[in-house]
Amino acid sequence: MSGEVFRLDGQLALITGGGTGLGFGICQAMVEAGARVVMTGRREDVLRDACMHLSGGAQYMLHDVADLRSIPKLVEEVEERFGPLHILVNNAGNHLKKPAVETTDDEFAVVLQTHLFGAFALTRECARRMIERRGGAIVMIASMTSLFGIPSVSAYGAAKSAVAGLTRLLATEFSPHGVRINAVAPGWFNTELNRQAFAGDPDRVQRILSRTPLGRVGEPMDVGYAAVYLCSLAAKFVTGVVLPVDGGASIGF
Repeated sequence: MSGEVFRLDGQLALITGGGTGLGFGICQAMVEAGARVVMTGRREDVLRDACMHLSGGAQYMLHDVADLRSIPKLVEEVEERFGPLHILVNNAGNHLKKPAVETTDDEFAVVLQTHLFGAFALTRECARRMIERRGGAIVMIASMTSLFGIPSVSAYGAAKSAVAGLTRLLATEFSPHGVRINAVAPGWFNTELNRQAFAGDPDRVQRILSRTPLGRVGEPMDVGYAAVYLCSLAAKFVTGVVLPVDGGASIGF
């Protein structure tokens, strides 16, 4: 089997939240695989710096995926400027670490707005175009909270559990039209989002490592390479899966 089946040469990928953390790792891996990348986010300085590190392999557009009404215009502008989209990665996210009984309705809604409503609205808009063209690949970013219970992250866990379920449901609708949709469920990584989750709980990292067979946290490129695989020809018969990229944490004890 040729390594060419893992290449994404000439394909255009839209990656939300691409300027930092796992999103930047996904952008790096996509560029390495030959894709043209458009990353989105809310902070122009972060996006500009990220694109500079990718040596011209990526462009950026300012956008907040939680602003649902702006999503059709975003997709239209991306395709007008860069051409038809082949790949969408819904990576943008926020986090809330708080006991469930102290979480307000507004706080709960803010997390769902980005992780679930935003991801669905952008997926719907891109899928319409991909279905017309009879081809495309969509990657959702799920979580360990999609797979098992973790305390003090009820809003985040609810959103990510819904993302995992939505991936399976949308696969049944999109796949007959040549559009595959899968999810990556990252374990614990050295990212800003996880550092916030670890804050104030110094024993948490040790607990995580003790149940992770590979004995370490992940690097953002680990998720990036998984996303490349799911979007590549190598995964042409893979749809509707939630792939843990977690060093074995979801099967560790």
